[in-house]
Amino acid sequence: MQHDLGLTDISRPASSGGCCGGGACACGGHAGAASEPSSSTGAQTYAVTGMTCGHCVASVTEELEALPGVESVDVRLQPGGASTVSVRSARALGDDEVRAAVEEAGYALA
Repeated sequence: MQHDLGLTDISRPASSGGCCGGGACACGGHAGAASEPSSSTGAQTYAVTGMTCGHCVASVTEELEALPGVESVDVRLQPGGASTVSVRSARALGDDEVRAAVEEAGYALA
């Protein structure tokens, strides 16, 4: 299932929101971008709001990777906007379970 994201420039700095409130982050939890997608048959893409830094990416990635069947998560961070989150899995994921995982991490599906 593909969701139309309508995303634009991902290089703009954050103005507010997320775990770090935009700007320079002092959380110390900046992991790199999410893992590279694997070769799987099931790929779904979502728009997630509220993420501003690598720590945010890591939190969403961790929650989504905990879902049964998920093989990889790839996040294209757009601070202050809707970030693109692609999930590859061995099975189709329900929107409700993805929403619950994203909300558990502290963010929202757009």
